[in-house]
Amino acid sequence: MQNRVFVINRQGEPLMPCKQQKCRKLLQSGKAKVIKKEPFTIQLLFGSTGYKQPVAIGVDSGQHHIGLAVTSQDKVLFQGEVSLRQDVKKLLDTRRAYRHSRRARKTRYRQPRFLNRARSAGWLPPSVASKVQHNINWIRRFQAVLPKTELHIEVGKFDMAKMKQPDITGLGYQQGDKYGYETTKQYVLDRDNYTCQICQGKSKDSKLRIHHIIYRSNGGTNQVSNLLTVCASCHTQANHQPGGKLFVLQAKKFQSHRSLKGATFMNILRRRLFMVFPEAKFQYGAQTTLDRAKLDLPKAHYNDAVTISGIQRISQQPTAVVMFRQFRKKKRSLHEATARKGRKTPNTTSKRNAKNKKFSKGFYLNDHVKLPNGQKGNISGFSGKTKCFVKAGDGHYLTMSSKYKHINLSKLKVIRHQNNWNVTEIEVMTYQMA
Repeated sequence: MQNRVFVINRQGEPLMPCKQQKCRKLLQSGKAKVIKKEPFTIQLLFGSTGYKQPVAIGVDSGQHHIGLAVTSQDKVLFQGEVSLRQDVKKLLDTRRAYRHSRRARKTRYRQPRFLNRARSAGWLPPSVASKVQHNINWIRRFQAVLPKTELHIEVGKFDMAKMKQPDITGLGYQQGDKYGYETTKQYVLDRDNYTCQICQGKSKDSKLRIHHIIYRSNGGTNQVSNLLTVCASCHTQANHQPGGKLFVLQAKKFQSHRSLKGATFMNILRRRLFMVFPEAKFQYGAQTTLDRAKLDLPKAHYNDAVTISGIQRISQQPTAVVMFRQFRKKKRSLHEATARKGRKTPNTTSKRNAKNKKFSKGFYLNDHVKLPNGQKGNISGFSGKTKCFVKAGDGHYLTMSSKYKHINLSKLKVIRHQNNWNVTEIEVMTYQMA
């Protein structure tokens, strides 16, 4: 069984999803047109009321992946997964560093901004806001193309105080790690007994420093569990290098350090989904695990979504999963951090239109194309006016020869144009093996 295609009538009202064979016949005969690709939706060009029956949408919300499923009675009509971008914070940090460095050189730059932007109630950091909004948007996308929908969402609820201290009770929730201390530094020094944790005071150095076990550039935080007392003698450049004492300590702590970023995000997402979809039925992961076992389904985001939809018995289920992966279409940096090799003139102006092209010779970034040898992939970038780079679904480059990654555009055939989402249909067995 294949995933169904979503259908709306001539007036824009959603109908029941149809089979892919019927969709092809309608498009070939000119009785329908494609109006949306994420998810793939057609609109009928003739009058049709259509029989509608109750449909359930199952959503396995998350910060990395979103599981989606559409079920009706004992049939699974659609199953898919959405992979969200995880590079937003890193790109913003890079942009901030580039702007900062330009202010120290004789080149154009934007004046720094500090506290001149008022943050509205409910403000979220850009990286968190992006993921939260995509969870909401994908639910709305499916609601817009399905009739008589009943929404089921799995959310997460985490007690982070108990995750850090399992035996915490009562008043302990109001008295955090730094209770009774004026600053974080004061707490860390007292916790470590004003002793270097590397040499245990053998250096006799009275100058103490607060060291991040996992560097902030690697995802570390300012939580006290990620801070350590070291003396100035041990807090050296050599000890930060591979093989150094601090580097070895970081590697050990990195394995045992429990980050609370994921738990924090899921708590934020749960509250936002409660506000946006008050009519939905919510449940937690423990219940999903039990229900999935009853349906005898393996662990996967799309199978979790099928289970969450409330289906009691499965008589038909697609043999493929539709994968949606978010794609960064064009970078917007105003300059180059390092001038390209061979530049004959100083990079005093921004030539954004000459770099990072969106299209060339009728081909566009992220187009799904086919090579002469039968391989299929997506265009990841252009080289000049006549060549491009093509990547497969797993991220490796497709080539026509062992020497060069460039592929001539004249040798490619467009399968379909894609927007900011890579859409791939993967067989269930192939997906589970991967």
